[in-house]
Amino acid sequence: MTARRIAVVSAGLSTPSSTRMLADRLAAATVRRLAERGVEASVDTVELRDHAHAITDNMLTGFAAPELESAINTVVSADAVIVVTPIFTTSYSGLFKSFVDVLEPDALAGKPVLIGANAGTARHSLAIDYAIRPLFAYLHAEPVSTGVFAASADWGGTGDQVATLGDRIEKGAGELAEAIVRRGETATGDPFDPRTYLRGGDSFGHLLGGLADQ
Repeated sequence: MTARRIAVVSAGLSTPSSTRMLADRLAAATVRRLAERGVEASVDTVELRDHAHAITDNMLTGFAAPELESAINTVVSADAVIVVTPIFTTSYSGLFKSFVDVLEPDALAGKPVLIGANAGTARHSLAIDYAIRPLFAYLHAEPVSTGVFAASADWGGTGDQVATLGDRIEKGAGELAEAIVRRGETATGDPFDPRTYLRGGDSFGHLLGGLADQ
């Protein structure tokens, strides 16, 4: 069976960050669960913090810097995506949403997605279902049923969730692995075709500063 590739999008702002820690654990668990099914998988991680300025420039000018272009193509050409964002003011971070906004609206259509989020308190856990999941539904992606939220207390094993963080990670990873196996290998588009990954990329006019929108 052909090896599968998982793209991980981490929107943490600090180094190191609990957002990246959660992203790495979700990825490792998914690779392990795929291996149990006899499927080999690799992981590519996109740290949005490293592309913050390029994302803003892309939104303002319509041009993606080479490094950002590579990161976008990594995400949209993967067989599945794991996304993890910190929760700020009861919702996903601005950096996370800005990255989503520079993607072509149909770039994630049909793609399995495992959603993760973290915050200081478990009171923000519902943000996965009322803020992040609807975003990916709008993009016609296919988020798995389990979203994995980590509060600060969860890292010390003292969280007040019914299931431990480890249990939730395993459940979400298992669902993503199953979705990857069901979906089969994703056909990769032409990486040089802007319609593959760029917002508003209906023509090369977008690359000329948004002329396609005029």
